[in-house]
Amino acid sequence: MRFIITILTMLVSVSALAKPLSYYFEQDVKFDPSIPTPEQVLGYEVGEWHVRHDQLVQYMQILAEKSDRMNFKVIGRTHEQRPLVMLTVTASDKLGQVEQIRKAHLARLNGGASDSSKQPAVVWMGYSVHGNESSGSNASLLVAYYLAAAQGPEIDALLNNTVILLDPSLNPDGLARFANWANSNRGMKLSSDPQTREHIESWPSSRTNHYLFDLNRDWLLLQHPESRARIAQFHQWKPNILTDFHEMGPNSTYFFQPGIPTRKHPITPEENVTLTKAIANYHAKTLDEHNALYFTEESFDDFYYGKGSTYPDVNGGVGILFEQASSRGHLQETINGPLSFPFTIKNQLLTSLSTFQAAIDNRTDLLDYQAKFYNKAVDLAGDEDFKGYVVKGGADQSRMQYFLDLLRQHQINAYMLEEPLKVNGQSFSEQSYYVPLAQPQFRLIKAIFSEQQRFVDNTFYDVSGWTLAHAFNLEFA
Repeated sequence: MRFIITILTMLVSVSALAKPLSYYFEQDVKFDPSIPTPEQVLGYEVGEWHVRHDQLVQYMQILAEKSDRMNFKVIGRTHEQRPLVMLTVTASDKLGQVEQIRKAHLARLNGGASDSSKQPAVVWMGYSVHGNESSGSNASLLVAYYLAAAQGPEIDALLNNTVILLDPSLNPDGLARFANWANSNRGMKLSSDPQTREHIESWPSSRTNHYLFDLNRDWLLLQHPESRARIAQFHQWKPNILTDFHEMGPNSTYFFQPGIPTRKHPITPEENVTLTKAIANYHAKTLDEHNALYFTEESFDDFYYGKGSTYPDVNGGVGILFEQASSRGHLQETINGPLSFPFTIKNQLLTSLSTFQAAIDNRTDLLDYQAKFYNKAVDLAGDEDFKGYVVKGGADQSRMQYFLDLLRQHQINAYMLEEPLKVNGQSFSEQSYYVPLAQPQFRLIKAIFSEQQRFVDNTFYDVSGWTLAHAFNLEFA
């Protein structure tokens, strides 16, 4: 009898998992009834099934058509030709001026007017770069609905003080693969047994893109169309905050940055850490209010600049990593009790909303920090005991051109030598290139050419560094 009861408790009907909007949002949040809910478009409640990428795109398009607060655009395509989409969201009376706002934002980073009192903060919301960490992309349905339909002083304050770039799926091919796995291996009665097929995805893992590449290690290398499209858009805006929503093992809880204090990149300014901690207080507050377990400043570092949560740190912004314990399907038994897919989605929604509040309250600090980050770059370069790097050209010009193209995508200038040069005993021909430090991307240049091997803490989450010229087998001095 005990065995039968145990089995029955592990089987939950599909309908029991369906959670209405009232489960996700506070009761005092009012919505415009003319804006369709996710359920009205998808045919099921958020979290009842794993959203397919085509459904996600469809809903974002419909919201942009119905709402005067957002624009929809395709910024690129994946290897499998799925669209990489983005919503640009701000107050309705500012949406028509969004290009002027963008240009003014960039002008401040190039010595333009520095008054931040009326300038909106730019917030990039990025979800599920790992396709099988899908609570993020499913939460983006609710975030987009909130931005399009919410009414009242809170949403007005948000829209008037920010431009939000909503990237609902950083890895469409992986997300599509995992939605197919989770949905097709789910029964009419949900099983929370960790050993059921639904919870043990077969090869190839949906974490990766079409070519099984981890896109969260590609922000520097830019080997894939998803990353190249994203970096181009990143530098079109240079966001003040960029969020990176992930999942981790089912038996964990919830993580948000800062990471382990001793494991940040030495080039990242301390003011970045201060701002990250200030923003973290908002996440802690909202999760406390909802009795959700979490941790911070443990397990994860903030080092390698080729990740979504760290690339902003070397570009004048604040990158924030979120990690939610994964249900890896619809429902899974864990050491903390049953973990449902809707619960994981709700936590990602909560910290999305807390990010918005943090952006409003810290808007001028974020804007001033970014302006100083870029406008002081040339002065900092002048404090170095060398002027730049020389990269040796040779017979393989295609290799050099690929390297230079990568630098250009990161907004780094390089110049061909006008005459042969000798540096530290090395000879460089006219086919070599000079990368001066005195340019806005000073810190990124230092990072990608760095050969530093010892740090305050020599333990790393995974990748410690990546000397880009070595990756191309190019000599430099």
